[in-house]
Amino acid sequence: MKVAAQSVEFGLARPFRISRGLKTTAQVIEVEISDGTHLGLGEGVPYRRYGDSVQTALAQAAGLAENFSRLDLLITLPPGSARNAVDLALWELECAQKGLTIWEATGITSPKPLSLGYTVSLSNAKEMIQDAKRHSSNSLLDVKLGGDDDRAALLGIREAAPSASLIVDVNEGWSPQELELMPPVLIECDIELLEQPIPAELDHLLEKLDLPISICADESFAPGKRVSELSSGFNCVNVKLDKSGGLTAAMRDVEDARAAGLKVMIGCMVSSSLAIAPAFVAAQTADYWDLNGFLSLTQDRTPQMRVDSGNMTLPPGLWC
Repeated sequence: MKVAAQSVEFGLARPFRISRGLKTTAQVIEVEISDGTHLGLGEGVPYRRYGDSVQTALAQAAGLAENFSRLDLLITLPPGSARNAVDLALWELECAQKGLTIWEATGITSPKPLSLGYTVSLSNAKEMIQDAKRHSSNSLLDVKLGGDDDRAALLGIREAAPSASLIVDVNEGWSPQELELMPPVLIECDIELLEQPIPAELDHLLEKLDLPISICADESFAPGKRVSELSSGFNCVNVKLDKSGGLTAAMRDVEDARAAGLKVMIGCMVSSSLAIAPAFVAAQTADYWDLNGFLSLTQDRTPQMRVDSGNMTLPPGLWC
């Protein structure tokens, strides 16, 4: 097998901000694997939160042996964007070699369209409320908090989008004091899910939190961590392919979460449709999904994830 990896940059139609910082471009690693006849492509997004980078990922991909399997990768590469991109390229290569669709290869017999939410990026309260109002027809809004006036932002968003389901994602942005103050607002706004409200090292505080809302681990479910290691304060886990290190590992993580009695969210990074496609596959059995990262790009790959009447599907020719 021949492995080739390169860095690809996508422009963003609008800045994407969370509590840790601002993005104006999406830098990804693209891996191509060929057996001389068939070809597989995969895309991974380095997760700076854990020290991953494009340079590191490219070096890891370049160091691979000539012949290896998806299971070999679980041992030879650490979880991260490089392993993700290589794993996904192998999935597509295997499907091409065997003449299978990804649904046949994964045993998912009845794939379904998934609703497509909209992400309200972190900004000042006024801008966030206006953004939510413009997209109030969406069935789901993923609201990024961790700013200077989260209470006003959330109350205004709920008023602007009274019918939408709301997921609040804080990306570790609250202090212990904010964690104590925000629950009444979350309840008043009828939040469906609270994602990673405080830094991972403070997860023990969640075990004392009496909140009738599901709490989802994201940054706390770091690369290489197992579901069994999560704080009991979580009853949901966000599985991202770039953290798990590929679809192969992500499917294992989903199984572990189910065995532990946890709900599952499948998330994504800001990326092209090539990275969203396998996450769409993983999300077929999830309780929640946040797979709109491709909508932030000024120009996506061709073909791209298909969007129709608020739902997304995997089109032929995109991946597997």
